[in-house]
Amino acid sequence: MSTTENPSRISAAIGPHEHAKRLTTGEVGVPGYSLDFVDVSPIIAAFRRMVRRLEFDVCELAPTTYVVAREAGVEITALPVFLGREFHFTNIVCGAGSGIDKASDLQGRRVGVRAYTVSTGVWARSLLRTEYGVDPNSITWIVDDEEHVESFRLPGNVRHAPAGTSLADLFEAGEIDAAFTGPAGIGRSGPPREGWDESTDGPAGRASYPLFENTDELARAYYRSTGVYPMHGLVAVKSSVVRQHPGFYGALREALEAAKQPFLASLRAGDGAGKKFEHFQRMRSIVGDDPLPYGIEANLPSIDALLDAAVDQNILRSRPAVEDLFVE
Repeated sequence: MSTTENPSRISAAIGPHEHAKRLTTGEVGVPGYSLDFVDVSPIIAAFRRMVRRLEFDVCELAPTTYVVAREAGVEITALPVFLGREFHFTNIVCGAGSGIDKASDLQGRRVGVRAYTVSTGVWARSLLRTEYGVDPNSITWIVDDEEHVESFRLPGNVRHAPAGTSLADLFEAGEIDAAFTGPAGIGRSGPPREGWDESTDGPAGRASYPLFENTDELARAYYRSTGVYPMHGLVAVKSSVVRQHPGFYGALREALEAAKQPFLASLRAGDGAGKKFEHFQRMRSIVGDDPLPYGIEANLPSIDALLDAAVDQNILRSRPAVEDLFVE
């Protein structure tokens, strides 16, 4: 009997992305395979389940989580398919009374980020280094969550928040000078879990202000000069699945590309709605027609920048070869 008649069952956890939903709903299939999607909300909670227990055959992962897991020997390999894209000039806020007026004022300060290897933090620290000459290793980073990869050891300039306190608590009390917003920082409390509240951008009791203004203009200039378009949410596959089904990578990649096309058409026509549609319309105005490019070649400047940042920030001991990390 052919694999089409008797498809191989594959478990998968991918977030609620408009450009992937035709795959997750089954409207676009992977010939020869039956994908059983597991609903994990927020999808961040699936990351540690994958890198700690290989709980899924296919799983969305933060790119930094992926490279740290690979260095730790976790048996996964990624497609160069990135489900989230964002520039990170918008992600840092400063507390009232901190005296921070510009990026260089962060040196020697205490800054809150959910976990040190959160990709948003890695990208923002890279921007601080490459665009503003700020050494991220001169900043004390305060974290209030675990790292996804349990064997990862924090650098010496990283401190855990006191037990029972969150970054939001510390920001409120003025015990940290600046912090990341949303799920990367003070917009939530505690580790990823069901019903995780991502609704706030900072404690209501202490005024905050963004580190950067005119962020779209900064992003446009940064992209024009570097070609770097920060990526999130790559697609990782358990290595044992690939050994058993060597054709699966290519079939999954084609399905993800096919699932993306209606969303791109909607962006081009301008007939969509919602926060994610508006976000990628903004990204499209900065990077061009396809704000979700897949493949190594289209993303090489961004992949290189992430790996350089991970080494610079003492996240990776050594820089892996790109071709060892991704299968086209």
